[in-house]
Amino acid sequence: MDTLIYLIPFFFVISIIYSSIGFGGGSSYVAIMALFAFPYTQIPKVSLLCNIIVVIGGCYFYYKAGHLKISKALPFILGSIPLSYIGGKLIIAREFFLFLLAISLIVAALNLLFFNPKNSIKNYTLHIKNKNQIKINNMQFNTNLINSTIIGGILGLMSGLVGIGGGIFLSPILFLKRWGYAKEIAATSSFFILVNSVVGLIGQFSKANFMAGYELQFILPLVISVFLGGQIGSRISVFKLSDVIVKKTTAVVVLSVGIRILVKLSFVS
Repeated sequence: MDTLIYLIPFFFVISIIYSSIGFGGGSSYVAIMALFAFPYTQIPKVSLLCNIIVVIGGCYFYYKAGHLKISKALPFILGSIPLSYIGGKLIIAREFFLFLLAISLIVAALNLLFFNPKNSIKNYTLHIKNKNQIKINNMQFNTNLINSTIIGGILGLMSGLVGIGGGIFLSPILFLKRWGYAKEIAATSSFFILVNSVVGLIGQFSKANFMAGYELQFILPLVISVFLGGQIGSRISVFKLSDVIVKKTTAVVVLSVGIRILVKLSFVS
């Protein structure tokens, strides 16, 4: 219960920050839970559930504003669904889980620290070179079905395994591919997180001892805190709240936890 006192405000703040930029916060939830020595078998379950609670509001607002185009996002979703379920269903050794978690956190942190989406979409001109490209908003979009499905599958598998929705990885990829304008990419990432988290949670649900007994005492307050934070963040997403400082601070926390886990594993082995 003492741990919960610290987790609730952390989860609340994380959900505000991430929902304001179209993410669910999964990478930071798992980082904080790992930092507080949360049972590793429960980390993906809690993280995926919190992801769902946060991004469902964001998806609604993006769809209502016309930024979420489900048909365009479908290849990523179709690739991610089966592998996200498999990832969530797989039972893996603690050391292997922690290794995957550490690598995921470090990659996510580096994305937040060094990736600048504004530089990736600046000054692109309109071109149509083949039938796999379309013109929208002065940018060139690649709609290659196979590549999108493969990307979705890889991120879906990682999502189910470690409890990260995958949007924090998908978003930079879409910017680098010049796939869409900023809000469309944020909306697609949010929808990707929602689907992956639901499917991954179903896979986790198939395991024994899923959120039973005393665990509900911990999970319910966390769910409530991220729901409130997600509602706030989704509504202020157009408000530029020292975005760079917030993202870099979050990235430093996530990066430090990922490195700490790797250091611990090296000493254990």
